[in-house]
Amino acid sequence: MKKIFLVVVALAVATFAVNAQEKGDMAAGANITLGMGDDLTNFGIGAKFQYNVTNPLRLEASFNYFFPKEADGFADLKYTMWDLNANAHWLFRVAKGVNLYPLAGIGVIGTKAKVKVEGRKGSASETDFAVNLGAGVDFKIARATLLNIEAKYKVGGEFDRFLLSAGVAFMF
Repeated sequence: MKKIFLVVVALAVATFAVNAQEKGDMAAGANITLGMGDDLTNFGIGAKFQYNVTNPLRLEASFNYFFPKEADGFADLKYTMWDLNANAHWLFRVAKGVNLYPLAGIGVIGTKAKVKVEGRKGSASETDFAVNLGAGVDFKIARATLLNIEAKYKVGGEFDRFLLSAGVAFMF
């Protein structure tokens, strides 16, 4: 009976340790994003790296590329966008394997517009500083795998955007 009790206690402790995100934990992953705002809605893909500085504080660096999209109402005008971000997440454990977090950060937005009028082509590009505010939720679906959903508002440059993303991250 003592052996069974010790095995159960050991499994409970191991399960708790696996589900907590502790200082020094790292993860890398990918996401898909829907960007909306200023009469332009487009999809993107991205990559991210996360590092837990302390138990509740996580830093994340991410890069997203948004696929070319025609501007609403302008068939001859296409936009391509990218963004590079550094965000801080403050993790609140709400259930076993589930964390909610507000986020704040800074970023850089790159926008390129291509136009084709009467057989002539032209383009212009711009890079701007941005501020990110939002929130997200992580779901731990396996020992080292997180699914997340995130919503953030990016303010900066010509395009203020609402970004909705879903992704996966692998802890190491």
